[in-house]
Amino acid sequence: MKNLQLLLPFLFSLVIGSLTAQNESPLIYRINIRENIGSNSWIHLQNGLHAASLMDARAVLLHMNTYGGGVVEADSMRSAILNSPLPVYVFIDNNAASAGALIAIACDSIFMRNSATIGAATVVDGGSGAAAPDKYQSYMRGIIRATAESHGKKEILQGRDTVRVWRRDPLIAEAMVDERIVVPGYADSTQIVTLTASQALEVGYCDGIAENIHELVVAHLGMNDYRLETYNPTFYDRVRGFLTSGVVQALLIMLIIGGIYFELQSPGVGFPTAAAITAAILYFAPLYLTGYAQSWEVLLFVVGLIFIVFELFVFPGFGIPGIAGILFVFSSLVLAMVGNIRFSLEGMNPAELFRAVMIVLGGMGMGVALIIYLSSRIGKSGLLKHAALHADEEGFFSVPMEPSQLVGKTGEAATIMRPSGRVMLGGSYYDAISLQGFIEKGEAVVVKRYENFHLYVVRIKG
Repeated sequence: MKNLQLLLPFLFSLVIGSLTAQNESPLIYRINIRENIGSNSWIHLQNGLHAASLMDARAVLLHMNTYGGGVVEADSMRSAILNSPLPVYVFIDNNAASAGALIAIACDSIFMRNSATIGAATVVDGGSGAAAPDKYQSYMRGIIRATAESHGKKEILQGRDTVRVWRRDPLIAEAMVDERIVVPGYADSTQIVTLTASQALEVGYCDGIAENIHELVVAHLGMNDYRLETYNPTFYDRVRGFLTSGVVQALLIMLIIGGIYFELQSPGVGFPTAAAITAAILYFAPLYLTGYAQSWEVLLFVVGLIFIVFELFVFPGFGIPGIAGILFVFSSLVLAMVGNIRFSLEGMNPAELFRAVMIVLGGMGMGVALIIYLSSRIGKSGLLKHAALHADEEGFFSVPMEPSQLVGKTGEAATIMRPSGRVMLGGSYYDAISLQGFIEKGEAVVVKRYENFHLYVVRIKG
Protein backbone atom coordinates (compact mmCIF):
# COMPACT_ATOMS: atom_id res chain seq x y z
CA MET A 1 0.00 0.00 0.00
CA LYS A 2 2.85 2.32 0.85
CA ASN A 3 4.55 1.53 -2.45
CA LEU A 4 1.32 2.31 -4.32
CA GLN A 5 1.11 5.70 -2.59
CA LEU A 6 4.64 6.47 -3.74
CA LEU A 7 3.89 5.30 -7.29
CA LEU A 8 0.71 7.39 -7.83
CA PRO A 9 2.45 10.81 -7.82
CA PHE A 10 5.00 9.45 -10.29
CA LEU A 11 2.29 8.20 -12.67
CA PHE A 12 0.39 11.46 -12.31
CA SER A 13 3.48 13.47 -13.26
CA LEU A 14 4.00 11.26 -16.33
CA VAL A 15 0.43 11.89 -17.53
CA ILE A 16 0.69 15.64 -16.97
CA GLY A 17 4.07 15.71 -18.67
CA SER A 18 2.70 13.82 -21.67
CA LEU A 19 -0.24 16.19 -22.03
CA THR A 20 2.03 19.21 -21.68
CA ALA A 21 4.40 17.86 -24.29
CA GLN A 22 1.48 17.25 -26.66
CA ASN A 23 0.22 20.80 -26.21
CA GLU A 24 3.72 22.14 -26.82
CA SER A 25 4.03 20.27 -30.12
CA PRO A 26 4.04 22.78 -33.00
CA LEU A 27 0.77 22.97 -34.89
CA ILE A 28 0.69 22.75 -38.68
CA TYR A 29 -2.68 23.97 -39.99
CA ARG A 30 -3.69 22.48 -43.34
CA ILE A 31 -6.07 24.10 -45.86
CA ASN A 32 -7.11 21.96 -48.81
CA ILE A 33 -7.23 23.55 -52.28
CA ARG A 34 -8.41 20.65 -54.42
CA GLU A 35 -10.96 22.26 -56.72
CA ASN A 36 -11.09 25.00 -59.32
CA ILE A 37 -10.12 28.34 -57.84
CA GLY A 38 -13.25 30.37 -57.19
CA SER A 39 -15.33 31.96 -54.46
CA ASN A 40 -15.34 28.72 -52.44
CA SER A 41 -11.53 28.52 -52.42
CA TRP A 42 -11.22 32.19 -51.45
CA ILE A 43 -13.65 31.82 -48.54
CA HIS A 44 -11.95 28.62 -47.34
CA LEU A 45 -8.54 30.31 -47.38
CA GLN A 46 -9.82 33.35 -45.51
CA ASN A 47 -11.45 31.24 -42.81
CA GLY A 48 -8.50 28.86 -42.61
CA LEU A 49 -5.92 31.63 -42.14
CA HIS A 50 -8.10 33.18 -39.44
CA ALA A 51 -8.53 29.85 -37.65
CA ALA A 52 -4.78 29.14 -37.85
CA SER A 53 -4.04 32.50 -36.25
CA LEU A 54 -6.52 31.88 -33.41
CA MET A 55 -5.00 28.43 -32.76
CA ASP A 56 -1.48 29.90 -32.65
CA ALA A 57 -0.29 27.61 -35.44
CA ARG A 58 3.41 27.43 -36.30
CA ALA A 59 2.63 27.50 -40.03
CA VAL A 60 -0.14 27.11 -42.60
CA LEU A 61 0.16 24.37 -45.23
CA LEU A 62 -1.87 24.54 -48.44
CA HIS A 63 -2.52 21.05 -49.80
CA MET A 64 -2.97 21.88 -53.49
CA ASN A 65 -4.20 19.99 -56.53
CA THR A 66 -5.93 22.36 -58.97
CA TYR A 67 -6.06 23.10 -62.68
CA GLY A 68 -6.72 26.81 -62.04
CA GLY A 69 -9.81 28.97 -62.03
CA GLY A 70 -10.79 32.62 -61.56
CA VAL A 71 -8.04 35.23 -61.78
CA VAL A 72 -9.84 37.63 -59.43
CA GLU A 73 -10.19 35.05 -56.64
CA ALA A 74 -6.61 33.86 -57.21
CA ASP A 75 -5.34 37.43 -56.91
CA SER A 76 -7.26 37.90 -53.66
CA MET A 77 -5.85 34.63 -52.34
CA ARG A 78 -2.25 35.47 -53.23
CA SER A 79 -2.65 38.88 -51.53
CA ALA A 80 -3.94 37.19 -48.36
CA ILE A 81 -0.98 34.78 -48.38
CA LEU A 82 1.58 37.54 -48.92
CA ASN A 83 0.07 39.56 -46.04
CA SER A 84 -0.31 36.61 -43.67
CA PRO A 85 1.57 37.00 -40.37
CA LEU A 86 2.06 33.21 -40.33
CA PRO A 87 4.40 31.45 -42.76
CA VAL A 88 2.40 29.80 -45.54
CA TYR A 89 3.77 26.73 -47.31
CA VAL A 90 2.25 24.81 -50.21
CA PHE A 91 2.45 21.11 -51.01
CA ILE A 92 1.63 20.59 -54.69
CA ASP A 93 0.05 17.18 -54.83
CA ASN A 94 0.03 16.73 -58.64
CA ASN A 95 -1.16 20.07 -60.13
CA ALA A 96 -0.67 23.80 -59.59
CA ALA A 97 -1.77 25.10 -62.98
CA SER A 98 -2.82 28.59 -64.08
CA ALA A 99 -4.37 30.42 -61.08
CA GLY A 100 -3.00 27.67 -58.84
CA ALA A 101 0.54 28.55 -59.97
CA LEU A 102 0.01 32.19 -58.95
CA ILE A 103 -1.18 31.13 -55.48
CA ALA A 104 1.69 28.67 -55.05
CA ILE A 105 4.32 31.29 -56.01
CA ALA A 106 2.91 33.58 -53.31
CA CYS A 107 3.70 31.02 -50.60
CA ASP A 108 6.87 31.24 -48.49
CA SER A 109 8.00 27.76 -49.54
CA ILE A 110 6.90 25.41 -52.31
CA PHE A 111 7.08 21.65 -51.91
CA MET A 112 6.09 19.18 -54.62
CA ARG A 113 5.38 15.52 -55.12
CA ASN A 114 7.73 13.85 -57.62
CA SER A 115 4.96 13.63 -60.21
CA ALA A 116 3.70 17.21 -59.70
CA THR A 117 3.82 20.18 -62.10
CA ILE A 118 3.52 23.96 -61.79
CA GLY A 119 2.93 26.60 -64.45
CA ALA A 120 0.75 27.24 -67.55
CA ALA A 121 -0.71 30.47 -66.14
CA THR A 122 -2.00 31.99 -69.39
CA VAL A 123 -5.36 33.74 -68.93
CA VAL A 124 -8.05 31.98 -70.98
CA ASP A 125 -11.68 32.61 -71.78
CA GLY A 126 -13.86 30.57 -69.44
CA GLY A 127 -16.29 29.59 -72.18
CA SER A 128 -14.11 28.72 -75.17
CA GLY A 129 -10.77 28.04 -73.48
CA ALA A 130 -9.02 30.35 -75.98
CA ALA A 131 -6.33 32.73 -74.79
CA ALA A 132 -7.74 36.05 -73.56
CA PRO A 133 -6.69 39.37 -75.22
CA ASP A 134 -3.23 40.70 -74.47
CA LYS A 135 -4.41 43.31 -71.95
CA TYR A 136 -5.47 40.47 -69.64
CA GLN A 137 -2.22 38.60 -70.27
CA SER A 138 -0.32 41.80 -69.48
CA TYR A 139 -2.12 42.14 -66.18
CA MET A 140 -1.42 38.50 -65.29
CA ARG A 141 2.26 38.89 -66.24
CA GLY A 142 2.45 41.88 -63.94
CA ILE A 143 0.93 40.27 -60.86
CA ILE A 144 2.80 36.96 -61.24
CA ARG A 145 6.10 38.80 -61.69
CA ALA A 146 5.37 41.01 -58.66
CA THR A 147 4.53 37.88 -56.66
CA ALA A 148 7.85 36.25 -57.55
CA GLU A 149 9.76 39.46 -56.77
CA SER A 150 8.07 39.75 -53.36
CA HIS A 151 10.28 36.93 -52.06
CA GLY A 152 13.38 39.05 -52.63
CA LYS A 153 16.91 38.00 -53.43
CA LYS A 154 19.47 35.67 -51.87
CA GLU A 155 23.26 35.57 -51.90
CA ILE A 156 25.11 32.80 -53.70
CA LEU A 157 28.77 32.15 -54.45
CA GLN A 158 29.93 32.38 -58.05
CA GLY A 159 33.59 31.51 -58.07
CA ARG A 160 35.12 33.76 -55.47
CA ASP A 161 32.40 36.37 -55.62
CA THR A 162 29.13 36.62 -53.74
CA VAL A 163 26.27 37.73 -55.92
CA ARG A 164 22.62 38.44 -55.22
CA VAL A 165 20.03 36.63 -57.33
CA TRP A 166 16.28 36.39 -57.20
CA ARG A 167 15.02 33.66 -54.92
CA ARG A 168 12.33 33.02 -57.57
CA ASP A 169 13.32 34.32 -60.97
CA PRO A 170 10.53 36.72 -62.13
CA LEU A 171 11.35 35.93 -65.77
CA ILE A 172 10.32 32.30 -65.25
CA ALA A 173 7.07 33.42 -63.63
CA GLU A 174 6.31 35.62 -66.64
CA ALA A 175 7.17 32.75 -68.99
CA MET A 176 4.37 30.76 -67.35
CA VAL A 177 1.99 33.35 -68.84
CA ASP A 178 3.62 34.46 -72.10
CA GLU A 179 5.11 31.99 -74.59
CA ARG A 180 7.18 34.80 -76.16
CA ILE A 181 9.48 34.81 -73.13
CA VAL A 182 12.32 32.35 -73.65
CA VAL A 183 13.76 30.36 -70.74
CA PRO A 184 16.81 28.50 -72.13
CA GLY A 185 16.63 24.79 -71.47
CA TYR A 186 12.97 24.94 -70.38
CA ALA A 187 10.91 26.72 -73.05
CA ASP A 188 11.47 28.39 -76.42
CA SER A 189 9.42 31.22 -77.95
CA THR A 190 6.53 28.86 -78.78
CA GLN A 191 5.98 27.29 -75.35
CA ILE A 192 4.39 28.27 -72.06
CA VAL A 193 6.57 27.23 -69.12
CA THR A 194 5.32 24.30 -67.08
CA LEU A 195 7.86 22.85 -64.64
CA THR A 196 8.14 19.33 -63.28
CA ALA A 197 9.18 18.89 -59.66
CA SER A 198 12.85 18.32 -60.56
CA GLN A 199 12.88 21.29 -62.95
CA ALA A 200 11.23 23.52 -60.36
CA LEU A 201 13.88 22.44 -57.85
CA GLU A 202 16.63 23.41 -60.30
CA VAL A 203 15.33 26.95 -60.91
CA GLY A 204 14.26 27.74 -57.34
CA TYR A 205 10.53 27.25 -57.76
CA CYS A 206 10.53 24.24 -55.44
CA ASP A 207 12.12 24.06 -51.99
CA GLY A 208 11.88 20.30 -51.62
CA ILE A 209 10.32 17.12 -52.97
CA ALA A 210 8.21 14.87 -50.76
CA GLU A 211 5.66 12.13 -51.36
CA ASN A 212 3.35 13.06 -48.50
CA ILE A 213 2.81 15.68 -45.85
CA HIS A 214 4.50 13.73 -43.05
CA GLU A 215 7.67 13.39 -45.10
CA LEU A 216 7.51 17.10 -45.94
CA VAL A 217 7.15 18.22 -42.32
CA VAL A 218 9.83 15.88 -40.95
CA ALA A 219 12.42 16.11 -43.73
CA HIS A 220 12.04 19.73 -44.84
CA LEU A 221 10.55 21.60 -41.90
CA GLY A 222 12.54 19.65 -39.28
CA MET A 223 9.57 18.82 -37.05
CA ASN A 224 9.58 15.25 -35.79
CA ASP A 225 6.91 15.95 -33.20
CA TYR A 226 4.03 18.05 -34.55
CA ARG A 227 0.26 18.29 -34.66
CA LEU A 228 -1.69 18.51 -37.92
CA GLU A 229 -5.11 20.18 -37.98
CA THR A 230 -7.21 20.52 -41.14
CA TYR A 231 -9.70 23.26 -41.95
CA ASN A 232 -13.09 21.70 -42.67
CA PRO A 233 -15.53 24.07 -44.40
CA THR A 234 -18.99 24.25 -42.87
CA PHE A 235 -22.26 23.95 -44.75
CA TYR A 236 -22.64 27.71 -44.38
CA ASP A 237 -19.22 28.26 -46.01
CA ARG A 238 -20.25 26.15 -49.00
CA VAL A 239 -23.58 27.96 -49.36
CA ARG A 240 -21.86 31.35 -49.16
CA GLY A 241 -19.30 30.25 -51.73
CA PHE A 242 -22.08 29.04 -54.03
CA LEU A 243 -24.03 32.31 -53.75
CA THR A 244 -20.95 34.45 -54.47
CA SER A 245 -20.04 32.63 -57.70
CA GLY A 246 -20.39 34.78 -60.82
CA VAL A 247 -23.03 32.63 -62.52
CA VAL A 248 -25.30 32.54 -59.47
CA GLN A 249 -24.91 36.29 -58.91
CA ALA A 250 -25.94 36.96 -62.51
CA LEU A 251 -29.01 34.73 -62.07
CA LEU A 252 -29.98 36.55 -58.87
CA ILE A 253 -29.70 39.91 -60.65
CA MET A 254 -31.93 38.51 -63.40
CA LEU A 255 -34.57 37.59 -60.79
CA ILE A 256 -34.31 41.03 -59.16
CA ILE A 257 -34.85 42.86 -62.46
CA GLY A 258 -37.59 40.50 -63.65
CA GLY A 259 -39.42 40.55 -60.32
CA ILE A 260 -39.39 44.35 -60.13
CA TYR A 261 -40.68 44.70 -63.67
CA PHE A 262 -43.58 42.28 -63.33
CA GLU A 263 -44.56 43.71 -59.94
CA LEU A 264 -44.72 47.20 -61.42
CA GLN A 265 -46.87 45.86 -64.25
CA SER A 266 -49.38 44.45 -61.76
CA PRO A 267 -48.96 46.32 -58.45
CA GLY A 268 -49.55 44.35 -55.27
CA VAL A 269 -47.42 42.22 -52.99
CA GLY A 270 -47.31 38.94 -54.88
CA PHE A 271 -44.95 36.39 -56.31
CA PRO A 272 -42.80 38.87 -58.34
CA THR A 273 -42.16 40.94 -55.21
CA ALA A 274 -41.28 37.85 -53.17
CA ALA A 275 -38.90 36.63 -55.90
CA ALA A 276 -37.18 40.02 -56.20
CA ILE A 277 -36.80 40.48 -52.43
CA THR A 278 -35.49 36.94 -51.94
CA ALA A 279 -32.99 37.34 -54.78
CA ALA A 280 -31.81 40.70 -53.40
CA ILE A 281 -31.27 39.18 -49.94
CA LEU A 282 -29.37 36.20 -51.38
CA TYR A 283 -27.27 38.61 -53.45
CA PHE A 284 -26.30 41.13 -50.77
CA ALA A 285 -26.24 38.97 -47.60
CA PRO A 286 -23.18 36.77 -48.40
CA LEU A 287 -21.30 39.78 -49.79
CA TYR A 288 -22.09 41.78 -46.66
CA LEU A 289 -21.03 38.95 -44.34
CA THR A 290 -17.82 38.43 -46.35
CA GLY A 291 -16.96 42.11 -45.92
CA TYR A 292 -17.40 43.21 -49.54
CA ALA A 293 -20.80 44.90 -49.45
CA GLN A 294 -21.15 47.86 -47.11
CA SER A 295 -24.34 49.21 -45.53
CA TRP A 296 -24.31 52.27 -47.79
CA GLU A 297 -24.27 50.06 -50.88
CA VAL A 298 -27.42 48.27 -49.76
CA LEU A 299 -28.99 51.67 -48.99
CA LEU A 300 -27.98 52.90 -52.45
CA PHE A 301 -29.82 49.94 -53.99
CA VAL A 302 -33.00 50.70 -52.02
CA VAL A 303 -32.84 54.42 -52.89
CA GLY A 304 -32.42 53.50 -56.55
CA LEU A 305 -35.57 51.38 -56.46
CA ILE A 306 -37.49 54.23 -54.78
CA PHE A 307 -36.39 56.64 -57.51
CA ILE A 308 -37.53 54.22 -60.23
CA VAL A 309 -40.96 53.78 -58.60
CA PHE A 310 -41.18 57.56 -58.13
CA GLU A 311 -40.51 58.06 -61.83
CA LEU A 312 -43.11 55.49 -62.89
CA PHE A 313 -45.99 56.49 -60.63
CA VAL A 314 -45.50 60.12 -59.60
CA PHE A 315 -43.98 61.75 -62.68
CA PRO A 316 -44.43 59.27 -65.54
CA GLY A 317 -41.82 59.58 -68.26
CA PHE A 318 -38.09 59.06 -68.56
CA GLY A 319 -36.59 61.85 -66.48
CA ILE A 320 -33.96 62.54 -63.85
CA PRO A 321 -35.42 60.27 -61.09
CA GLY A 322 -35.59 57.29 -63.46
CA ILE A 323 -32.04 57.77 -64.76
CA ALA A 324 -30.69 58.33 -61.24
CA GLY A 325 -32.53 55.24 -59.98
CA ILE A 326 -31.07 53.02 -62.70
CA LEU A 327 -27.56 54.36 -62.04
CA PHE A 328 -27.96 53.83 -58.28
CA VAL A 329 -29.16 50.24 -58.68
CA PHE A 330 -26.40 49.41 -61.18
CA SER A 331 -23.68 51.03 -59.04
CA SER A 332 -24.82 49.30 -55.86
CA LEU A 333 -24.82 45.87 -57.52
CA VAL A 334 -21.31 46.44 -58.92
CA LEU A 335 -19.72 48.03 -55.85
CA ALA A 336 -21.11 45.33 -53.54
CA MET A 337 -18.90 42.81 -55.35
CA VAL A 338 -15.62 44.72 -55.01
CA GLY A 339 -13.67 45.73 -51.94
CA ASN A 340 -13.98 49.48 -51.35
CA ILE A 341 -14.33 51.88 -48.46
CA ARG A 342 -17.12 54.42 -48.79
CA PHE A 343 -16.89 55.87 -52.30
CA SER A 344 -13.15 55.36 -52.75
CA LEU A 345 -11.95 52.98 -55.47
CA GLU A 346 -8.29 53.59 -54.67
CA GLY A 347 -6.20 50.45 -54.99
CA MET A 348 -9.07 48.46 -56.48
CA ASN A 349 -8.11 45.55 -58.69
CA PRO A 350 -9.11 46.49 -62.31
CA ALA A 351 -9.85 42.86 -63.14
CA GLU A 352 -12.12 42.61 -60.09
CA LEU A 353 -14.04 45.74 -61.13
CA PHE A 354 -14.32 44.53 -64.74
CA ARG A 355 -15.62 41.14 -63.56
CA ALA A 356 -18.24 42.84 -61.37
CA VAL A 357 -19.43 45.08 -64.21
CA MET A 358 -19.67 42.11 -66.61
CA ILE A 359 -21.66 40.03 -64.08
CA VAL A 360 -24.13 42.85 -63.44
CA LEU A 361 -24.53 43.62 -67.16
CA GLY A 362 -24.96 39.92 -67.85
CA GLY A 363 -27.57 39.59 -65.12
CA MET A 364 -29.46 42.64 -66.37
CA GLY A 365 -29.31 41.32 -69.92
CA MET A 366 -30.75 37.99 -68.79
CA GLY A 367 -33.40 39.90 -66.83
CA VAL A 368 -34.50 41.76 -69.97
CA ALA A 369 -34.54 38.47 -71.90
CA LEU A 370 -36.66 36.89 -69.13
CA ILE A 371 -39.11 39.80 -69.26
CA ILE A 372 -39.48 39.53 -73.03
CA TYR A 373 -39.92 35.76 -72.90
CA LEU A 374 -42.44 35.67 -70.06
CA SER A 375 -44.39 38.58 -71.52
CA SER A 376 -44.74 36.66 -74.77
CA ARG A 377 -45.93 33.54 -72.92
CA ILE A 378 -48.71 35.13 -70.84
CA GLY A 379 -52.05 33.59 -71.75
CA LYS A 380 -50.51 30.81 -73.82
CA SER A 381 -50.20 27.12 -73.01
CA GLY A 382 -47.92 26.38 -70.08
CA LEU A 383 -47.47 27.76 -66.60
CA LEU A 384 -48.63 31.23 -67.60
CA LYS A 385 -51.78 30.10 -69.41
CA HIS A 386 -54.10 31.45 -66.72
CA ALA A 387 -52.16 34.66 -66.08
CA ALA A 388 -54.54 36.42 -68.49
CA LEU A 389 -58.19 35.93 -69.44
CA HIS A 390 -58.97 34.30 -72.77
CA ALA A 391 -61.68 35.49 -75.12
CA ASP A 392 -63.89 32.49 -74.29
CA GLU A 393 -63.49 32.84 -70.52
CA GLU A 394 -65.81 34.75 -68.28
CA GLY A 395 -64.34 37.53 -66.20
CA PHE A 396 -65.16 40.83 -64.58
CA PHE A 397 -63.95 44.39 -64.80
CA SER A 398 -62.18 45.74 -61.70
CA VAL A 399 -62.46 49.35 -62.88
CA PRO A 400 -65.54 51.42 -63.83
CA MET A 401 -66.16 51.07 -67.56
CA GLU A 402 -68.49 54.06 -68.04
CA PRO A 403 -65.66 56.32 -69.31
CA SER A 404 -65.07 53.79 -72.10
CA GLN A 405 -68.08 55.39 -73.80
CA LEU A 406 -65.92 58.52 -74.24
CA VAL A 407 -63.64 56.78 -76.74
CA GLY A 408 -63.77 58.80 -79.96
CA LYS A 409 -65.05 61.96 -78.21
CA THR A 410 -63.16 65.23 -78.60
CA GLY A 411 -62.32 67.87 -76.00
CA GLU A 412 -59.38 69.95 -74.83
CA ALA A 413 -56.42 69.59 -72.44
CA ALA A 414 -57.33 71.16 -69.12
CA THR A 415 -53.70 71.01 -67.92
CA ILE A 416 -50.28 70.59 -69.50
CA MET A 417 -49.89 66.88 -70.28
CA ARG A 418 -46.27 65.65 -69.83
CA PRO A 419 -47.51 63.05 -70.62
CA SER A 420 -50.19 62.73 -67.91
CA GLY A 421 -52.68 65.41 -66.98
CA ARG A 422 -56.40 66.21 -67.18
CA VAL A 423 -58.76 66.80 -70.08
CA MET A 424 -62.23 68.35 -70.32
CA LEU A 425 -64.85 66.37 -72.21
CA GLY A 426 -68.48 67.47 -72.32
CA GLY A 427 -68.03 69.83 -69.38
CA SER A 428 -66.40 67.20 -67.10
CA TYR A 429 -62.75 66.66 -66.10
CA TYR A 430 -61.00 63.31 -66.57
CA ASP A 431 -57.52 61.98 -65.87
CA ALA A 432 -55.75 61.27 -69.12
CA ILE A 433 -52.39 60.35 -70.63
CA SER A 434 -50.98 61.59 -73.92
CA LEU A 435 -50.07 58.83 -76.37
CA GLN A 436 -47.91 61.09 -78.55
CA GLY A 437 -45.61 63.47 -76.73
CA PHE A 438 -46.52 66.48 -74.60
CA ILE A 439 -49.77 68.42 -75.06
CA GLU A 440 -50.11 72.03 -74.01
CA LYS A 441 -53.10 73.34 -72.05
CA GLY A 442 -56.04 74.27 -74.26
CA GLU A 443 -55.07 72.11 -77.24
CA ALA A 444 -57.82 70.00 -78.83
CA VAL A 445 -57.62 66.25 -78.15
CA VAL A 446 -59.47 63.08 -79.09
CA VAL A 447 -59.89 59.99 -76.86
CA LYS A 448 -58.33 56.85 -78.33
CA ARG A 449 -58.88 54.30 -75.56
CA TYR A 450 -59.68 53.77 -71.85
CA GLU A 451 -57.54 51.55 -69.57
CA ASN A 452 -56.72 51.43 -65.81
CA PHE A 453 -58.85 54.46 -64.84
CA HIS A 454 -57.17 56.61 -67.50
CA LEU A 455 -58.21 57.94 -70.86
CA TYR A 456 -55.51 57.88 -73.52
CA VAL A 457 -55.66 60.82 -75.89
CA VAL A 458 -53.84 62.33 -78.86
CA ARG A 459 -53.60 65.91 -80.08
CA ILE A 460 -55.96 66.94 -82.90
CA LYS A 461 -53.79 68.54 -85.52
CA GLY A 462 -55.29 71.74 -86.79
